[in-house]
Amino acid sequence: MCVDKFSLLIKRDNFPHPKMFPAYYMISLDYFLVLEILPGECLKAGKSLDKSYESFPFRYLPANNRFNLIKSLLTRIQVLTNQALIRVLNKEEADRRPIWFMRQAGRYLPEYRKVRGQAGSFLDLCYAPELAAEVTLQPLRRYDLDAAIIFADILVVPHAMGNGLLFVEGEGPILETVRTAAEVERLGRGSGSMQYSAVGESIARARKGLDKNISLIGFCGAPWTVASYMIEGRSSNREFAISCARAGERWFSNLIDRLVENSIAYLCMQIEAGVDVLQIFDSWAGELEDQLFQDFSVAPIRRLIAGVRDKFPLVPVIVFAKGAGARHGSIYAQTKCNAVGIEAEYSLTAAQDVLPKDAVLQGNLDPEVLLGDAGLVRVAVRDVVGSVNRQRHIFNLGHGIRPQTNPDIISVVIDTIREFDSGSRHD
Repeated sequence: MCVDKFSLLIKRDNFPHPKMFPAYYMISLDYFLVLEILPGECLKAGKSLDKSYESFPFRYLPANNRFNLIKSLLTRIQVLTNQALIRVLNKEEADRRPIWFMRQAGRYLPEYRKVRGQAGSFLDLCYAPELAAEVTLQPLRRYDLDAAIIFADILVVPHAMGNGLLFVEGEGPILETVRTAAEVERLGRGSGSMQYSAVGESIARARKGLDKNISLIGFCGAPWTVASYMIEGRSSNREFAISCARAGERWFSNLIDRLVENSIAYLCMQIEAGVDVLQIFDSWAGELEDQLFQDFSVAPIRRLIAGVRDKFPLVPVIVFAKGAGARHGSIYAQTKCNAVGIEAEYSLTAAQDVLPKDAVLQGNLDPEVLLGDAGLVRVAVRDVVGSVNRQRHIFNLGHGIRPQTNPDIISVVIDTIREFDSGSRHD
């Protein structure tokens, strides 16, 4: 029987799902490093262990015991990456504050507009892997960013389930409405669809084009936000969707359930394709009153994250529940996410008052600020970064970059952050 703590190399093939751990947890192509194995944990494995990975009998344990033992060791698996985003999300020291922007691949960039013209429609661009990967990578060629986010849309999931979808220039998405039990029942599964496959190929291409120190973010829409689009048929004030939630319609709950199930599969596919981090966008969470917020924003997101972690327990998850305000504390506590994104309308100082001291925050510069003078932008950026510990902060906006934003102002933002964190200042 082993007596002292020791570090243990574990062969990849000994895990029930070799892909369950991202590449940055691997010490080589074949091994993971687990720190500080204890004697009691040796007994859980059913036999004594020495320092050889081959003596660790994962293969010979019953499936439930094997997975429970692995989960008991997860917090000590060494993070072998210099990705600033991953390190901050894992509450480890990072050499710099991670920066990325929602809608960083978008219409404000001339190179994006050129590729968009080649693709045709917005949906054609989403489902053209070579072009989608290209626009994903474009911002990284211009700016000193720490992450790329795959170019896709939160409505990929309902589209893959068989819900009709098109994008109209100047108007946005138009969806086939879902408002009855029969219409929910006709929805299929997204797994294996053209839509999921196209996004997966885009991810694989983008990951190949990124430096190993740059994180690739995958995402989906939260069930409530996606359901509201499906019920309303377009962007709207969501009054009818809220009334359906308030009325406790069975078909509405079934729709949420189906979106949870299909979104789990979609996010797991993205991890297998190569993303390092996930973000869940609940764009309309703030419009739900407290009990509805718990039932249809918090609870489905909690189930969604739990479903992903059943297969990929170490992939970090950020939740951006726009408009949640003081309820970001409930999101963080109940969903067990790694970080919460904060909207521009709610200060990071206020957010820290409702979150644990070690919680990781993302945000939250107002994108409207980027339309102003560079001097004012610098002041606003310093206000944001000065309000939170950089080891627990991911810089972002409180929403996406506006199409009319000058691309040069993004460089001003990034330079201001790097200067602030280095202790220098240039007004």
